[in-house]
Amino acid sequence: MDASLEKKIADPTLAEMGKNLKEAMKMLEDSQRRTEEENGKKPLSGDIPGPLQGSGQDMVSILQLVQNLMHGDEDEEPQSTRIQNIGEQGHISLLGHSLGAYISTLDKEKLRKLTTRILSDTTLWLCRIFRYENGCAYFHEEEREGLAKICRLAIHSRYEDFVVDGFNVLYNRKPVIYLSAAARPGLGQYLCNQLGLPFPCLCRVPCNTVFGSQHQMDVAFLEKLIKDDIERGKLPLLLVANAGTAAVGHTDKIGRLKELCEQYGIWLHVEGVNLATLALGYVSSSVLAATKCDSMTLTPGPWLGLPAVPAVTLYKHDDPALTLVSGLTSNKPADKLRALPLWLSLQYLGLDGIVERIKHACQLSQRLQESLKKVNHIKILVEDELSSPVVVFRFFQELPGSDPGLHAIPAPSAAPSAVGRERHSCDALNRWLGEQLKQLVPVSGLTVMDLEVEGTCVRFSPLMTAAVLGTRGEDVDQLVACIQSKLPVLTCTLQLREEFKQEVEATAGLLYVDDPNWPGIGVVRYEHANDDKSSLKLDPEGEKIHAGLLKKLNELESDLTFKMGPEYKSMKSCIYIGMASDDIDVSELVETIAVTAREIEENSRLLENMTEVVRKGIQEAQVQLQKANEERLLEEGVLRQIPVVGSVLNWFSPVQASQKGRTFNLTAGSLESTEHTYVYKVQGSGVTPPQTPTGTRVKQRLPGQKPFKRSLRGSDAISETSSVSHIEDLEKVEQLSGGQEASEANSPERHPGAPAPLEAEPPGALQDGAQGLQDDRPQVEEPESLR
Repeated sequence: MDASLEKKIADPTLAEMGKNLKEAMKMLEDSQRRTEEENGKKPLSGDIPGPLQGSGQDMVSILQLVQNLMHGDEDEEPQSTRIQNIGEQGHISLLGHSLGAYISTLDKEKLRKLTTRILSDTTLWLCRIFRYENGCAYFHEEEREGLAKICRLAIHSRYEDFVVDGFNVLYNRKPVIYLSAAARPGLGQYLCNQLGLPFPCLCRVPCNTVFGSQHQMDVAFLEKLIKDDIERGKLPLLLVANAGTAAVGHTDKIGRLKELCEQYGIWLHVEGVNLATLALGYVSSSVLAATKCDSMTLTPGPWLGLPAVPAVTLYKHDDPALTLVSGLTSNKPADKLRALPLWLSLQYLGLDGIVERIKHACQLSQRLQESLKKVNHIKILVEDELSSPVVVFRFFQELPGSDPGLHAIPAPSAAPSAVGRERHSCDALNRWLGEQLKQLVPVSGLTVMDLEVEGTCVRFSPLMTAAVLGTRGEDVDQLVACIQSKLPVLTCTLQLREEFKQEVEATAGLLYVDDPNWPGIGVVRYEHANDDKSSLKLDPEGEKIHAGLLKKLNELESDLTFKMGPEYKSMKSCIYIGMASDDIDVSELVETIAVTAREIEENSRLLENMTEVVRKGIQEAQVQLQKANEERLLEEGVLRQIPVVGSVLNWFSPVQASQKGRTFNLTAGSLESTEHTYVYKVQGSGVTPPQTPTGTRVKQRLPGQKPFKRSLRGSDAISETSSVSHIEDLEKVEQLSGGQEASEANSPERHPGAPAPLEAEPPGALQDGAQGLQDDRPQVEEPESLR
């Protein structure tokens, strides 16, 4: 806070508070920025509690500790977007919490006047902004807390003797709370826990199945449920409607629901993100009907990008005693001060700023919706509600037997297994698409969700994220561009999945693993010779083979990604093949996997067999060497073993002892003598090792072509023609040279100018040559037989 502002604020404590808050926020943001700039080192986080220091610490040290606790445990992708985009309006709301603690120290009369003014101003502003006339407001931290208080108010209003008789009144005539099937999960359980009611007091109202949206409450079925409950002696108490469901943002028919509630004396409560559009100049009739309801819950914090501001429940009731008993009003100043952060923030933004933020979020959703309508293979779930600020979409692929207008809803004649596989495949691909878009455009605030009917979808709700993340129109355009760039990968992968399955099932030794959660081409497992197909436990031998297979596949440097992991329904290892960005030769891919896995298995067996053979060979060599030592001892005699006597005896009568040893032939797996090596001074070549098995079909690639890529027909024809002509030329040259050698060998006469043919030299010449080459080596006396 600068000096001019300090002069305008007469209260020195208030001025110091604002200054300290500004310095604290600046310190936290600067420290966070320095942490992000340091690539590698992370600040030390005090996760381990320590003793309280007796001398105390200064403010800088405490804020440093807070900063370390906030950002010290972040991974490679720090989730610090909210801190970066708080802005000055966020500082105002944060100041409200500090200011509330300071205001609570005032004397009772000043505190009462100030809290009453804050509460009345905030209530009046919110009721006028969201068109809820003559309403009261309850401010609460937990978003569902307001609805629980409203339920208490409804119980006190309908059960006059509830304060005196308590549960006995409810037991004689059980209350019923109606919730939509599209309500947010856990809401009914939360209400029962807060009110102390059993779960049978909740009634789940299904959504439309024939007419209307599948996420809107079925009004006709609701009326039937109400009549049945009245006939059973129950009391219909409260109905919770949605102005923008938690999943897809659909709005119930609030006008008809209000008429039904007035007819049967039911309290109508409305909640949902679409209530924010009440602040705009143009509001749809379905959302505008919410202004006639008995109560509604608003969440201005995420709508306006304000941190740490409470949610608000607006309601209409004339009996202040019942509202006090229900907990909607309070005489405690601390409860009234909950509205202080929102009171400060609304004044800072102003009416125009509030409307502009909500309008900007709605424009972002409409911009994305209009852009996605032009993109193929993308279905929008909220096309019938143009005013909804929520856009839910998913990738789809039309089945051969489906109606294109139904967007991947299969025909009844389609096989159930094929329909299920298609549904699971699209769900996995949409989950992958959502995660990719979240990484590419993080400011979009996308979420991936699973719907019961449509499957996995991607949701864009700018009203809940745009103000906090700072989403702009350019970000929406970037999001659409990223979707279009991912569509070829999705369509190509989905087309290759069935072909990959057929190729794997037709290949011996490979097992296709149906994993509905994997978005890639497919999952395959190699069945080795000792594989127990009935067992679901971990297979060490199979894991070793698949680890080697994964290494070999990654060394091919193809465009496909490979990973190893456990099977979907067991602990056995499998190879997961990722997304395909281009036309892939699936048959070559499957054949490469099978051949490579078979080679790894054979090499592993060869190594195991070789280990056993070597062990036995070493034992046999030890036995033979021991026998040779015993024979040498018998041949030389005992006297030659005595150190001094043996040397004298060897000098007078030297012993012509041949050097005997053993060598192990790894190729043949046999133990051989080293006599040939010492005599001829040449190590035997042994048997030529067998060639490594390869695939039955070897594909010739063009220069620069990566593995598993389909070649063009023209280039294949050219390469095959050139290779065939080259082979024919080589065969002709060999035939000519072979015929010329044969003619020279059969002719008895030789031309005078021709070189003399090579003649075989006698063995002695070869021995002399070998002896001449070994002059620099230690000489070994030749046996008499060779002399």
